[in-house]
Amino acid sequence: MTNRLDQLAEKLDRSRSYMAAQAIEDFVARQEWQLAEIQAGLAEAERGEFASELELAAVIGKYVKSTG
Repeated sequence: MTNRLDQLAEKLDRSRSYMAAQAIEDFVARQEWQLAEIQAGLAEAERGEFASELELAAVIGKYVKSTG
């Protein structure tokens, strides 16, 4: 992993520590976003905000071909 980081840092003309800090920053931001989306979804579920059977069937129908 260190070798890959060094290669990338060299190609981007950045230090290894800068690249590592960027990677950590990106990871933390992605995790924060994901957790916020999960919590928003749980809040919607607690309020009973679900798709109807008809809405769900329409979405599934777009992506799954009928076998009959």
